[in-house]
Amino acid sequence: MKQKPILKLVGTNGNAFAVLGKATAALIKAGYSPEEVKEYTKQAMAGDYNHLLVVTMEWLEVE
Repeated sequence: MKQKPILKLVGTNGNAFAVLGKATAALIKAGYSPEEVKEYTKQAMAGDYNHLLVVTMEWLEVE
């Protein structure tokens, strides 16, 4: 398994699109394949805002 990229979420209070965008950019920068990024996005968007945060914390090291 790849090392989790670091993601700083300061300033994204309650904005799901900002979280998703920052997380996707961090995964791409860390070398994740387009398929892996697509899988993250699929999982992250499969529920509400809290679900998005849980999935994001599984895929990335959130600070």
